[in-house]
Amino acid sequence: MGFMLFQAALVLILLATAGFIVYIIKQRKSAYTWSYRPLLTGFLFHTLFLGHQYYVLGAAPVLTLKAALSFFAWTIIGAYLIFHLKFRLMVLASFIAPLAACLMIISFTMPGVEVHVKPALKSLWLTVHVAASFVGNGMFAVTFIAAIMYLIQEHHIKNKKLGSLYTRLPSLETLDSIGHHSLIYGFPFLTIGMITGAIYAQYALGNYWRWDPKEVWSLITWLLYAALLHERLAAGWRGRRAAFMAIFAFLVLTFTFIGASLWLSDYHSFRSLEGRTGL
Repeated sequence: MGFMLFQAALVLILLATAGFIVYIIKQRKSAYTWSYRPLLTGFLFHTLFLGHQYYVLGAAPVLTLKAALSFFAWTIIGAYLIFHLKFRLMVLASFIAPLAACLMIISFTMPGVEVHVKPALKSLWLTVHVAASFVGNGMFAVTFIAAIMYLIQEHHIKNKKLGSLYTRLPSLETLDSIGHHSLIYGFPFLTIGMITGAIYAQYALGNYWRWDPKEVWSLITWLLYAALLHERLAAGWRGRRAAFMAIFAFLVLTFTFIGASLWLSDYHSFRSLEGRTGL
């Protein structure tokens, strides 16, 4: 059942992605309208899939890289749907949907592994830690996409290339506002994820902090986003500088999420979470 739900979600999100690409090329509102429906339906199927996985495992469905990529894609789409309610920015979907679809395709093509869930992984603190961290990551993905769109639009304006792509993208002010709001919404979730992660570590390992590479890189990521938020709120950072900082911070976040878990970490590694080593 779970596999069928994920397959249905993947097909619907791929259809939505194709429609959003048509929308940004043709600028037909009907293309967006017909693409939004399968995106929303695919998100609902994906939600049911994750709920089923949680029920089966009794733990957050992120214990393997395959599962974590799927969950990340879900949070990215969820973050977009939230921002769509506020900004009604249709073109944002043409950038967000392909990113989420790529993550889902990678997840789908990766081989599955048998997961033996340890009792310590069934902690409510771990579930809250994972949920908060991934929601924050999804919000920061919107910050990242808005920053890329900002730099593209700025390039067109500075070089007076006021052609088709310029007319398709939102104004610099709107893109900067999206980056600002997604950062404000995402940072509290990242902070909650850090705090609950420390509480869970104390519960599972008897120590709030072990200087594990994943913990160190998570702290670096948090400090980068804290610095960006401070500069935006206190120093008035806007536009180009904030966009470059947002892109850099998201690249570090991506390394922390994937690289540190695959190559550097001990008990945070996906092999550990699969129940083969570690906790």
